[in-house]
Amino acid sequence: MNRIFENTATAFSLKTDSELERAYFLFKMIANEPLVKMGTLMTNFAIKARLPVEGLIRATVFDHFCGGVNERDCLPVVDRMWEKGVCSVLDYSVEGKDEEDPFDNATDIILKILDFVKEKDAIPFAVFKPTGFGRLALYQKIGEGKKLSEKEQVEWQRVVARFDRVCKKAHDLDVSLLIDGEESWMQDAADNLVEDMMQKYNTKKAIVFNTLQMYRWDRLPYLKKLHERAVNNGFKIGIKVVRGAYMEKENERAKALGYPTPICKSKAATDINFDAAVAYMIEHLDVISLFSGTHNEESCYKLMELMDQKGMEKNNANIWFGQLYGMSDHISFNLAANGYNVAKYLPFGPVRDVMPYLIRRAEENTSVAGQTSRELGLLKEERIRRKM
Repeated sequence: MNRIFENTATAFSLKTDSELERAYFLFKMIANEPLVKMGTLMTNFAIKARLPVEGLIRATVFDHFCGGVNERDCLPVVDRMWEKGVCSVLDYSVEGKDEEDPFDNATDIILKILDFVKEKDAIPFAVFKPTGFGRLALYQKIGEGKKLSEKEQVEWQRVVARFDRVCKKAHDLDVSLLIDGEESWMQDAADNLVEDMMQKYNTKKAIVFNTLQMYRWDRLPYLKKLHERAVNNGFKIGIKVVRGAYMEKENERAKALGYPTPICKSKAATDINFDAAVAYMIEHLDVISLFSGTHNEESCYKLMELMDQKGMEKNNANIWFGQLYGMSDHISFNLAANGYNVAKYLPFGPVRDVMPYLIRRAEENTSVAGQTSRELGLLKEERIRRKM
């Protein structure tokens, strides 16, 4: 397999010299864990104290990792990436709240995005988080099989109605809809609800996609059982597969409450789990559509090899590669240049409201061994190349 991810000219072809320098500066900062922790504390304080820091944040970390403050603000980024064959997934990245108004507002925003997406070939997917439509504690209570009060039953019906409104509209518009995975203690209820939506709206093709976080050792067995149910009940499956985003929180909660952690024992075990899930889905593309969300180069190469071994077209409609905006451009743009289907998650929202997302990105880059150093090395190579 041709090692395509070393091509920095293609990887950073959209970045101006100043944007390249900003990226290099940001990843150097992110590589310093004490600095990230201090910066997180200072940023949280500044936001809570209503200090006028939005301009600074917008000009640095926000503009690197986000597309804009609203969907139309994202269009210049969307169009620039589309010129290079990279699609966008508009991700309203405001964290979940505990009041009803924000849930209804998030639903309205996703419905609006679906209309917006339908008009843009460059945006083939919409996306939302389950906790954008309902309280995490409510999902948890349902997943644990606990009896709901009358008030909670009414509240849950509103959550179901929000899911159904959005999934029905996605189906009617023929726009694929990615539903993100979250913490394990709320995921069972979300899984069941998403499966209901798949059974209702995925009768002819995968419109509704669930997300499997493969750092959980139970996700591959879940996928196989879901596949069996889909075959028996005559519906298609859409699956976004990722490694996962809540590992520390998962392990800490398991330890505090005295139950076995749902997380794989090692990074290597997670990698094996991820690649096994992808291989399983490739064997069953008649039922399953795959969105492989990964920044892991080897997992990308393995998927490319599987496609090649089976004589599949690189732009097979049932296979997508996905990365986050502001990260792993060497993967995204080189895949697109070689004819694969690629989409960047493009977060957007008011600067203050998106800060929890941005902080998580910084912390994840700091904690993932090799990720930041790889980004820095490639950026450095491109800086040198441009000066030659």
